Amino acid sequence: MDVKNLTRLPFYIKLSCVLFSLFALGALVILARDILSPLIFSCLFAVLLLPMASFFEKRTRLPRGAASMIAVILLLSLITLVIYVIGSQIAALLKAWPAFQAQISHSLWNFRGWVSAHFGITRQKQLNVVNSATNKVTSPDAALVGTTLLSITSIVLFLVFTFIYTFFLLLYRRLILKFLESVFLEENKAKVHEVIEQVQMIIRQYIVGLLIEMTIIATAVSVTLSILGVQYAILLGLITGIFNLIPYFGIFSAMVAGAVVTLGTSTDSTTVIYVLITFIVTHLVDSNIILPLVVGSKVRINALVTVLGVVIGEMFWGISGMFLSIPVIAVLKIIFDRVESLQPWGIILGDEEKKHNKLATKLIAENEKIAE
Repeated sequence: MDVKNLTRLPFYIKLSCVLFSLFALGALVILARDILSPLIFSCLFAVLLLPMASFFEKRTRLPRGAASMIAVILLLSLITLVIYVIGSQIAALLKAWPAFQAQISHSLWNFRGWVSAHFGITRQKQLNVVNSATNKVTSPDAALVGTTLLSITSIVLFLVFTFIYTFFLLLYRRLILKFLESVFLEENKAKVHEVIEQVQMIIRQYIVGLLIEMTIIATAVSVTLSILGVQYAILLGLITGIFNLIPYFGIFSAMVAGAVVTLGTSTDSTTVIYVLITFIVTHLVDSNIILPLVVGSKVRINALVTVLGVVIGEMFWGISGMFLSIPVIAVLKIIFDRVESLQPWGIILGDEEKKHNKLATKLIAENEKIAE
């Protein structure tokens, strides 16, 4: 059966094939989570570090293995520094945990009094609703501590395998490129090579833009919260910068964390309002100014697909899936836009209206010719 006959298949057969393929792919992604998650992270890191590794290899005449190892070590050192700063801030917060717990309880007591005075809901009714959640937040038990230690161990192993994979991807990059080219027919090798080069270039620009955006957001939030007199402003700024990589959900999570820390460390309840305003303004400025200016319009994904991608990523792989969802969708969109048979999928992922309108018109005209 040739390609023309495939395009003339009934709609329900095409739909069944697509749904079955999506179901099989989803099952494979879930089953291979422990392998694919660090591997995809390592692919992104390898694309980011490729210019640096090439520089050490060509300019300093180092062997490819040594150049790749130096690039990975530099990235690891940077991530270790960020983790150290966050860890030191969290350690300081844990040392002041009794005072933090008391301040949280005092703030909740005042808040329940305000609700009782304005809405007529007694303190006892409010206490029954929030008591279990408050105990989980302010009174960690042995099971929670054990779970935390297990999570830390998993994160350490995840990082170890990620950097090992990154090193090997940089070391065997030419071999991998030859494999990808050899998978396709001879007449498609030039196009495959072009797509691979474009994906590398655009994804590298995309990741660098996200890192610059993360740095700007972390610095702006840290400075603003420091001016407001909020304790652990650096910790909250770093958390906001990292969580901001998760669209929409990330800034909300950072806002909740900022409000809780402010309630537990500040005696002035109005400071919490200023903190919330800071996060809201930061999100608006980031979405409308920083993101388009720094990240650019190389890869534009519409809001609906972004939210669905984050939700599906969390369902599949948890927190790591939420971080990876947008880069993975960006890579898919780049491929879809450059492969003629997959261009309709690129249309639904993007939000570049003018470009997509022209592409949609072209595809509709081609479908009409096939139907004739």
